[in-house]
Amino acid sequence: MTSQARRGQGRGRSAGPAMAAIAASILLTITIGLLGPSAMVPALPGPAWQPPYSLESAPEPHLVIILAVAALLLGGLGLLAALPALSAGDTSHGPPVSGRPSAGDTSHGPPVSGRPSAGDTSYGPPVSGQPSAPIPEHPSKGSRRPPGAFPSPKTLVLIGCVAAAVLAFLPPSGSGDHLNYAAYGRMVTLGLNPYTHGATDLPGDPVADAVEEPWREEPSVYGPVATALQAVASWIGGDSVRLTMFVLALFNAAAFIATGLLIDRFTRHDPRRRLRAALLWTANPLLLYHLVAGMHVDTLAIACMVAALLARGRLAGSGVLLGLGVAIKVNAGLVALGPAWELRRRPGRLAVMAGCAVAVVVIGYAVVGLDALEPITRTSKAISHASFWKLVQGRLQAIVGTGSAYRGPIQVGSLLVLALIAWSLLRLAVRTGWTGARGPLARCPDPASARDGHGLEAPVVAMALVVAYLFATPYILPWYDGLALGMLVLVGASALDGLVVAHLLALSLAYLPARVEGQPEDLEWLRTVVRPQIGWALLALTVALVVWAWRAAGRERRRPA
Repeated sequence: MTSQARRGQGRGRSAGPAMAAIAASILLTITIGLLGPSAMVPALPGPAWQPPYSLESAPEPHLVIILAVAALLLGGLGLLAALPALSAGDTSHGPPVSGRPSAGDTSHGPPVSGRPSAGDTSYGPPVSGQPSAPIPEHPSKGSRRPPGAFPSPKTLVLIGCVAAAVLAFLPPSGSGDHLNYAAYGRMVTLGLNPYTHGATDLPGDPVADAVEEPWREEPSVYGPVATALQAVASWIGGDSVRLTMFVLALFNAAAFIATGLLIDRFTRHDPRRRLRAALLWTANPLLLYHLVAGMHVDTLAIACMVAALLARGRLAGSGVLLGLGVAIKVNAGLVALGPAWELRRRPGRLAVMAGCAVAVVVIGYAVVGLDALEPITRTSKAISHASFWKLVQGRLQAIVGTGSAYRGPIQVGSLLVLALIAWSLLRLAVRTGWTGARGPLARCPDPASARDGHGLEAPVVAMALVVAYLFATPYILPWYDGLALGMLVLVGASALDGLVVAHLLALSLAYLPARVEGQPEDLEWLRTVVRPQIGWALLALTVALVVWAWRAAGRERRRPA
């Protein structure tokens, strides 16, 4: 056995503690909701017999915040340890040479030579017309088995789905955004426009009164499809915040589970890729903490976008799904640029997909009215407290003067950073032949374009643009990173997995918790001291991403066919 193989086995064994940390993180997230209303869990007015359920134990604020810190650290560090162990244990293509993957080895991301080896179908069609090796009917019989220290992919998917289902029956935790969702739905059922009114416009209403500061005066910034689902939940829940919340939680958990099962189905031919997908999505403790326990509407948009990319072989269906995603949350529309690039040389096919997507969005906004666009344009200029652009704003105010918020220059700067990151990632993708998801419905609609030197597949383009946006935008919250992870599972493994997980972990610690009410005064430093300093960590991660992408692309120039 070579020394590199022994190192791979050692890293595989190190996955045991990582998986234990991930399991503990998921259990802690469930515990926070199970304990009931606290500094992490807003109270839900309504009859006690209605779901969601909890012990109503009124836990001490410091205790639940410590539990949240532990859940985030264990989950984030567990993922950061498990992902390299998963890649390091892959010797199916021979041991890496000089510390780098060998040509054709896709376990670490795009192959070094820029081309998959003959017979490797994990990243697309075989090279130079050589026939590919058949995909094993049973993954256990294939040569790409995951390291023995990891549970099977099926087990991880089952754990994630069960955890999501359990969390749907517990009160949401981490922020108060879900209370806004209930209030917007309530407005629709009472005949008010949620895009021009806030919770303060319904004084004395049990649902609107549950909305927390500082969001009581804010109208909805979500799309018409999100508002329609919120209205359905309100229609079922009536005056009960509890029941309204439970219906919303069922929608949310169903979207998360469906996305996980869909991703698992389209990676089932490769056990290692299937395991990575489960770690990054279904059993990801940070996503379970934010998207499921936090019950953010982003889950619904991500589900539509992942399904659209996997079904892009069916142009109309993929277009409808893209439109639904945009009509839930508008920034998810970045994903649509992936299929648009892939079909750029097939205008007829592009017109079908784009036409279906645009039709869904136009119909949705025609129903709710153009008032729905005004809150979006206003919030697009905001700067979140944990963003590194907040540091830039502070320096500008200290040097030039405090008479301006400098939002214009910051917006321009963020667009330049976005362009730099996107260019860096796409340059790397072109030079290494980074490819996306494969499956009966995920086939490239334009194979001729995909064989072009610039024929990047839709998932790769979408991933690069989404990651660039999330690392560069002035307004960023932890659960926004869910869209990046949803895109990452559709492309090959690389160091970018760890960078995005670290980005999500840093943001998670910055917004602990992401609510103002019910917080102990002696922990105010978490918001006033820790949160602004996280901007430095996000800046460092952004620089690290660009440096990694440029260095990797420089080392791995693509060879001509």
